[in-house]
Amino acid sequence: MLRTTNSQYSARIAGNPYIVGSFACIGGGLFGLDIASMSGVLNNPAYFNVFDNPVANVQGAIVASMPAGSIFGALAVTSLADRIGRKNTVILSSIIWVIGGILQCAAVNRGMLVVGRIIAGISVGLASTVVPIYQSEITAPSIRGRLVSMQQWSITWGILLQYFVQFGCSYIDGTASFRIPWGVQIIPAIILGIGMLWFPESPRWLVDHGRGGLQILADLHGNGNRNDPLVVLEFEEIRQQVNFERNEGAKSYADLLKPGVFRRVVLGCSLQMWSQLSGMNVMMYYIILVFEGAGLTGRRGNLIADSVQYVLNVVFTVPAIIYIDRWGRRPLLISGTILMGLFLCLVGGLQGRYGEWGSVNDSPAWIIINHDSATKGIIVCSYFFVCSFAVTLGPVSWTYPAEIFPMRVRAKAVSVATATNWVFNFALAWAVPPALSSIAWKTYFIFAAFNFAAAIHFTLCFPETAQRTLEEIEEVFSQGHIFSAWAISRDVGKKNLQDVIGEKSDDEKQESFEKV
Repeated sequence: MLRTTNSQYSARIAGNPYIVGSFACIGGGLFGLDIASMSGVLNNPAYFNVFDNPVANVQGAIVASMPAGSIFGALAVTSLADRIGRKNTVILSSIIWVIGGILQCAAVNRGMLVVGRIIAGISVGLASTVVPIYQSEITAPSIRGRLVSMQQWSITWGILLQYFVQFGCSYIDGTASFRIPWGVQIIPAIILGIGMLWFPESPRWLVDHGRGGLQILADLHGNGNRNDPLVVLEFEEIRQQVNFERNEGAKSYADLLKPGVFRRVVLGCSLQMWSQLSGMNVMMYYIILVFEGAGLTGRRGNLIADSVQYVLNVVFTVPAIIYIDRWGRRPLLISGTILMGLFLCLVGGLQGRYGEWGSVNDSPAWIIINHDSATKGIIVCSYFFVCSFAVTLGPVSWTYPAEIFPMRVRAKAVSVATATNWVFNFALAWAVPPALSSIAWKTYFIFAAFNFAAAIHFTLCFPETAQRTLEEIEEVFSQGHIFSAWAISRDVGKKNLQDVIGEKSDDEKQESFEKV
């Protein structure tokens, strides 16, 4: 059945929380496709021939061009998501990705490749920002963390699928070995753009723009029943929150500096910063260089070892998706960064103890030679590192920023937080190849220190948000405890319909019941 309340959508699709909450995750998969599209060519002779054998600094710039575009895409969401809606912004991102993918596939020199990656990056910036917002606004509190964390799972699937395409094409001689994978990656974007036409707009966005939203909320959470208790509760909370925020002031960047909001902006931006400084994307973009430094030689042997890492990344994200709402955000953030720091120390220690300066592809590199146990130890520790990220920081880094902001500033705040992610992604993507060729094994200890610092920050400053509606989270942050987040009870903010209605005057109560 198709609904035509403000925008056409399928009520049947809206009634399935896992379909409506996960399909937009294809937008996250675009980022994963890009990661593997570059990591898989770093030992491809055809790629080096076409693009004039880029040295470490140049290769870093090529890789970094995508997150550079993503910065602008993430910031553009600040106006696009509020102006044209969450759904239409997702569709726009898919169109831009197709354009960028075509340019990359047809690239004949570095300039054309970089332009294609920048355009694709704009798409990734849009999708990586608006998809978690969209998911957080259409899903029920009991499964919100589970569905928003699927954004990270889709990234891991994008990496894995693209990498296996790269591996299969490695048996092809010539430029087709990298052009086919770069061309294939436009297919998911086409599916995303067309498929979203049958999905509903965010009911919170509709309420905020005076376009109803109750029927969509009923289709999402009440099988079309407008009198369902959860539907009534959420709709009343949304209306109250929207009315309150309208009275507080207009939508602007100045709102991000208001008391209570600025604290959350700092938390959202710092979480995205720590997710990059954890070193995970280094292990994704440049895993071939990491394993070459560990002494793993042979192109296909390296590709096979890399693929194991990508499979683990997919598999170990699943427990987080299932249990993130039960375990909570804080325990995952704290335990994950501690474990990642420990495994990076082991990688750096093994590299420093058994490695020496050598050369890979005519570039200086710190490598381990003829020490099989050290090579295996580094590979295993890198696997454990990825597993630790996949089950903890990876999913939470997308879930937490999407749920902590008030409706009036949510699009702007999440876009600023996500832009922070891309700023650090850009910097690290460019800086890591020169770092590995200059300070070598010490690079891993730098990232380990970042992880330990993040664990301290998470312990002190990040309150728990699991199992609460987006409106109830307001009460969590009103408790204070800026540097003692552990002191906020997990029962704070929990309400039922009577609590919500009870906060109104008698006239407002009667009006609310009549509208419901």
